[in-house]
Amino acid sequence: MKIKSLLLTALIGGFISVNLFGQKQEFKISLAEWSLHRALGNGKTITNLDFPRIAKKTYNLDAVEYVSTFFKGKGEDQAYLTALKDSCSKYGVKSLIIMVDGEGNLADTSLAVRTKAVENHYKWVKAAKFLGCHSIRVNAAGRGTMGQMQAAAIDGLSKLSTYAADYGINVIVENHGGNSSIGKWLAEIMKTVNKPNCGTLPDLGNFYEYDRYKGVADMMPYAKGVSGKTHDFDAEGNETQIDYAKMMKIISDSKYSGYIDVEYEGNILSEDEGIKASITLVKKVIAPYNN
Repeated sequence: MKIKSLLLTALIGGFISVNLFGQKQEFKISLAEWSLHRALGNGKTITNLDFPRIAKKTYNLDAVEYVSTFFKGKGEDQAYLTALKDSCSKYGVKSLIIMVDGEGNLADTSLAVRTKAVENHYKWVKAAKFLGCHSIRVNAAGRGTMGQMQAAAIDGLSKLSTYAADYGINVIVENHGGNSSIGKWLAEIMKTVNKPNCGTLPDLGNFYEYDRYKGVADMMPYAKGVSGKTHDFDAEGNETQIDYAKMMKIISDSKYSGYIDVEYEGNILSEDEGIKASITLVKKVIAPYNN
């Protein structure tokens, strides 16, 4: 009865802010490290170890999502990982996800290549566990037809998820180009893998021929995070290519609750300006759902 009353109240207010279990939805903002890829990429301005401090002191955000290539070769370096973890503790920042790139194709149709890719991710599973992350983000890339790659992805993700389960880590797939940016294709993989620690990371911007709103809706039932991609903004601060209010309705209707990262990838504003504009936009669209 109490759950029904809460749902009725939310519906009257115009927003579904209570999930099926009677728990209030809450949306928070995290910072995706890719937002600083130019500053990090030049190797002079900042390093990965500065990231937690920047998130908190510059942007007042208390959660971060790393990109593995910005600490390449350090995935098994305990001293380095300890320094990164200590930085998070110092600034009160939570580590959420390591976005893993450059470790091989989990949907490669060659069993040998795919197996090597699975094993290459093991160190990042362990690093994620040590840092306190809930997930590693992986790519369902490979060679072959859509059907062949889908079968290969099911095998690769199943094996990696089984390994990661022993560490309490999720394996989540982003729509990151190619077949993975076809929401239906990726959702079918999730349904077949059918493991509680295998899911998706819908990126609101990484859709091409496939309708982005349908793609996000396809992926949200399996989402363990959301990536708020931005490129450019109009005079009112809205993203010029993505209707964020429409996206938030899709996200909320899926019963997802948790962090939405800001991932600025534009070229018109500076990285600092773009991150700040993205935070303002995400704050605006999540506010009605957090009231």
